[in-house]
Amino acid sequence: MSEDDAPGEAQLERRRAAIAWWMRLDSGATTPAEREAFAAWLTAEPANKVAFDDICRLWGDLEILRPRLQPAAKPRPRFTRPGLRAAAAVAGLALALALSYDELSIRWRAGHLTETGELRSLLLEDGSRVELGPDSALETNFAGGERRVTLLRGEAWFAVAPDAARPFSVATPAGTATALGTAFDVSIQGARTEVTVTEHRVRLSGAGPSVIVEEGAQSAFAPGVAAVSPYPVDTDQVTAWRRGKLIFDDKPLAEVLATLSRYRRGYIALVDPSLRGRRVTGVFETRDPEAALRAIQKSLGLRAVSLGFVTLIGG
Repeated sequence: MSEDDAPGEAQLERRRAAIAWWMRLDSGATTPAEREAFAAWLTAEPANKVAFDDICRLWGDLEILRPRLQPAAKPRPRFTRPGLRAAAAVAGLALALALSYDELSIRWRAGHLTETGELRSLLLEDGSRVELGPDSALETNFAGGERRVTLLRGEAWFAVAPDAARPFSVATPAGTATALGTAFDVSIQGARTEVTVTEHRVRLSGAGPSVIVEEGAQSAFAPGVAAVSPYPVDTDQVTAWRRGKLIFDDKPLAEVLATLSRYRRGYIALVDPSLRGRRVTGVFETRDPEAALRAIQKSLGLRAVSLGFVTLIGG
């Protein structure tokens, strides 16, 4: 490698490391030793922190993942009514964008679709079972000896019927999860896809080398981003939605609200973006998302104003 090439290669490796740390930290399953290793990496070179902040800004989670080794943040602005109209306009624009061409494309492609709050059990033609989460869309393709489904949106749990001659794979925007005689959960969370294995193993193939995820573990990947090393998770907690419960353990508020949005009609908008990283822990019933929202507001000291189809939340 020439000297001219070195800076570019170093920058690329630093960016890859930043992405890997982002996804590992976002999983919520880091150990104290890993957090210490991350802090050491972050402070080893100024360029490391720049790379990590760039990734966080790209995926909108700087406040969520920034280590809590810094001075306390300045007080957040209070949620006042004079700003409601402007906030409602922004929320309305976001809602309009959500109902754009992409939404129409998903509805056109999907062979199986669930609406807000709806769960559906499916039996595919090969005998595999699927539990499709709310506000989710699935496309199937069993032609030409393939067993390939595409999760276009949302979340689904798969119990795969054995067929050694025809591997079963689930495609997402991040890559492909191929069953190795298994049951597993696939969830699209914004820019990333999370795969949780409840039985046997799954192979993830995306932008980088393939990764094998064993039973009781989870991995995540994103478009153009390789799957991170698998980490242990509580699979009963991850798949609690199948039993009518949502369990959050120190999850960021933005992610929690995005999940709740699959179970309630209307749009939830955070007036203050700095609230995205507030942490939420709790067990909630999927049949009563409004109670969950009220409990979260109370526990975090937030306020909500309903403007018909849009609910605004602020500090």
